[in-house]
Amino acid sequence: MPQIPEKIHELTVGQLSARSGAAVSALHFYESKGLISSRRTTGNQRRYHRDALRRVAFVRAAQRVGIPLATIREALAELPEERTPTREDWARLSEAWRSELDERIKQLSRLRDHLTDCIGCGCLSLENCVLSNPDDIFGERQAGSRLMAERVTERPKPQQSPAAQESQHAAEECC
Repeated sequence: MPQIPEKIHELTVGQLSARSGAAVSALHFYESKGLISSRRTTGNQRRYHRDALRRVAFVRAAQRVGIPLATIREALAELPEERTPTREDWARLSEAWRSELDERIKQLSRLRDHLTDCIGCGCLSLENCVLSNPDDIFGERQAGSRLMAERVTERPKPQQSPAAQESQHAAEECC
């Protein structure tokens, strides 16, 4: 890894790429998303302050654990500009992500533990599918599995009469 003399306070995009391990295109992308910033020289070349090295490391570490870029940007916005994030900064910012990561771990563990059942089903159409219909939260309203994304966005349907439910069920079975 190339060393950059301490007296150099600004890095070219190539130097930042070489030191951080991030591709130049990734650095441009991070900049377009407001995760890092640069200034332009009179020749229109980007120059990054040295703190961009730590910020890029922070972004890449957060991405590896699945934190969305928008959330990372919000976290970095809490830091003063042109200051290298410290260990305390990382601890404070990452603590806010702990519950989100714990929930994701829980979902992945459920997926791992029930993957064989899912493969055995083949089509995720089990009435009580533990992956697509965890805890059978949709079983009261309708048979069959539901995508996990629908759990968040779908609103409960109004109660139908038993005759209407029977009619809907018969229509689903015939088609």
